[in-house]
Amino acid sequence: MDRLSESSAFDVSTHTFTVPEKQLKSPEDMLHWSTSQAYSNIVGFVLTLNEAVKNKKISDEYPVSEITRNVMGILETIEKWIDEIPPVDQPQRFGNKAFRTLFGRLKERGPDLVKRVLPPELEGAVPELCTYLVESVGNETRIDYGTGHELAFVAFLCCACKIGVLHEEDYPALVLKVFDRYLNLVRRLQMTYRMEPAGSQGVWSLDDFQFLPFLWGSAQLYDHARIKPKSFPEEDIYNSFYKDYLFLAAIKYINQVKTGPFAEHSNQLWGISGVASWHKVNSGLVKMYKAEVLGKFPVMQHFLFGSLLTLQPSPPRIFTSVSTESSESQTPMQCLTPKATPFATPSNSHNMLPSHNAAAAASLFQTHLGRQVATSKSDGTPSAEDSTSPDISSQGSI
Repeated sequence: MDRLSESSAFDVSTHTFTVPEKQLKSPEDMLHWSTSQAYSNIVGFVLTLNEAVKNKKISDEYPVSEITRNVMGILETIEKWIDEIPPVDQPQRFGNKAFRTLFGRLKERGPDLVKRVLPPELEGAVPELCTYLVESVGNETRIDYGTGHELAFVAFLCCACKIGVLHEEDYPALVLKVFDRYLNLVRRLQMTYRMEPAGSQGVWSLDDFQFLPFLWGSAQLYDHARIKPKSFPEEDIYNSFYKDYLFLAAIKYINQVKTGPFAEHSNQLWGISGVASWHKVNSGLVKMYKAEVLGKFPVMQHFLFGSLLTLQPSPPRIFTSVSTESSESQTPMQCLTPKATPFATPSNSHNMLPSHNAAAAASLFQTHLGRQVATSKSDGTPSAEDSTSPDISSQGSI
């Protein structure tokens, strides 16, 4: 039994499930979000899965439970619908309206899909979990997709863990099997229905659509003997290893859908190739995720809060001072219990975010990493000055 199941955070006999809804109405509400139970759970869940996949390949041996396979089956079912609902002829290039047909089908059939992973005694949780699943494929009105929809899928998995459907032994498979399958689905949706990036910052965003393949993918490469950060833009590297590493699969996909020099169309990722180690990349991406996804009102205003992920204040954490390494060693599902949250509660303003100045010598990623990097050497390869690895536990990112 994992720490979540041992905690008193959830009791099915007394719990009342609700349909999640928007609660962040203005930028001022971000302070409530950054100190909420939902924020603590989401950050803790992301970091716990980050720890679970360190130095693990997709092809490695790890438990894949029947419930995990059932979650993958849900995603496979949705992907089959893409073949059944082809794009329609329309004058506009982007945002094919056939996506709305698929979205409507998911809303209609989603509850039956979610029931595949829940025991009868948890049937009351179906509407709550289904809402996050539906939100995870994109926006029906705008026909767009972004990191907020990716976050909705994380919320779906997090809630499944909170109610005891998924367990600690499932964590590696949640990233390396389930999330990988989710990425295949949403990439097909993006390509088939020409979905727009939701709130893209263009060259100043890490990626038009995703963030977590890079965060969790850098954890997979944490101590890799051959593949270093400077190597991932190389075609022979990502073509040789993309099947085993989320990060490299994402790089391969970007190069398939974008044209021109990588350093130009993916400037932030190019900046990462100048970082000395995957340790620094991973810790920098954690901070960047807190600031650029969880810390952005335009993203978080669409997040939905229910009975499992609430805006109620998070209980005080027990560990008042932890280093990056010690926080990692304490993470497994402490992040979801009400009595122990080893991650520092953000304290600085949600508005204190870096500006995007095209003339700036340092990339946005380097800002979160806590150091500057020269744009390139004379031969075109990235150049970086080494520095002390940043401490996740002391970073208040929102």
